[in-house]
Amino acid sequence: MGKDTFSNLPADKREKIIDVSTEEFALKGYKGASINSIVKKLKIAKGSVFSYFGDKEGLFLHIFSFSVEKVKNYLRDIREDTKEKNIFERLEYIFYAGVDFTEKHPLIYRIYIRSFLNSDIPLREDMQKAIRENAHEFICELLEDAKLKNEIRPDTNTALAAFTIEAIMDRFLQTRILPYLDPGTGIFGADKKKCKELINEIIYILKNGLSS
Repeated sequence: MGKDTFSNLPADKREKIIDVSTEEFALKGYKGASINSIVKKLKIAKGSVFSYFGDKEGLFLHIFSFSVEKVKNYLRDIREDTKEKNIFERLEYIFYAGVDFTEKHPLIYRIYIRSFLNSDIPLREDMQKAIRENAHEFICELLEDAKLKNEIRPDTNTALAAFTIEAIMDRFLQTRILPYLDPGTGIFGADKKKCKELINEIIYILKNGLSS
């Protein structure tokens, strides 16, 4: 029973359950999400959901894990696609890819945002820790590769540099959809063209620093 039962379902049925559940949690939050609403849209028995995931928390954790895996696969593709580029070209590409991902998967990104804003989400701290560690490890790998290629200083503190870059990226993507985070940078609501201009400026600062 449980996850094995769910994994044995036809692919199209699994996808439909994930899509409908993702929408429910993204739009209503964990507390407001309703299993009754989900099964009504899916036109399946309520007991089916419980047999697949145990309870509402189990369903949410499955959706969240699914979303994290999608992001990790996205990052792996980026790493492969940019392996011939230098570190600053790779970082620029990652920024663009982040914008693209949030536009292609707005509901997944909304769940991610809710995981930081809503305290009622189960295992909230564990999930935040997993997200941060995945992003940090990914950027550290890029920076270590850049060191080997002599693209950045050999004495660069990789952990702190990765922390700084990841923080900037995360704030950029959040600010694009949350107006109260924008102190006047023009990031909120920026279209693709404006995003490109802003990202180019950020990469310039990362590459050249602030000294004259």
